[in-house]
Amino acid sequence: MEVLQSLRYSLYLIFHPFDGFWDLKHEKKGNLKTAMLIVAMVCVTFILRRQLTGFILNEVKLRELNIIVEILSVALPFFLWCVANWCLTTLMDGEGSFKDIVITSAYALIPIILINLPLIVFSNIITLEEAAFYRFFDILAIVWAGVLLFLGTSVVHQYSLTKTFLTSICIVIGMGLIIFIALLFFSLLQQMFSFFYTIYKEVALRL
Repeated sequence: MEVLQSLRYSLYLIFHPFDGFWDLKHEKKGNLKTAMLIVAMVCVTFILRRQLTGFILNEVKLRELNIIVEILSVALPFFLWCVANWCLTTLMDGEGSFKDIVITSAYALIPIILINLPLIVFSNIITLEEAAFYRFFDILAIVWAGVLLFLGTSVVHQYSLTKTFLTSICIVIGMGLIIFIALLFFSLLQQMFSFFYTIYKEVALRL
């Protein structure tokens, strides 16, 4: 019941972002369980979109569709945003906890679900000449979610819009740095594994 109430509240939040995000944090109108459900719903939306979008607009080869990759394409950027957000705003006097950031960021994704699910149906009944309408709403979903993510960051950390803009740029850069460090770390692990495996083979051959 609590989750259903939180989901209903998300419909208010996307049209009243300042009051919505304020109540989300201070009045506890949202919760972590609902936030994770929203992220899961976004993942499902992307998978359905890849599979069921009309052939006129769908360039995906269904035989090459990998559900795990589709889930990671949503979940990984989301959690990278949350981690980079928390790391930077902790140093920049942000007032939001990691939990607040996760909840706020998840609720900001609601337009992606609300717009893309009807678009899947719409894509199967339109002609190529009407594809411009599809692309308009496709872009609208991303822009709307982006604006909500921006405003949510502003409200949860009590930043001015200028500081939020600069912080958002730093967060994106931070996400890139996290990816770079992670790739570097796994590359070093791979090299260490190869090194010890080579030593193991040499010893095994000599024995």
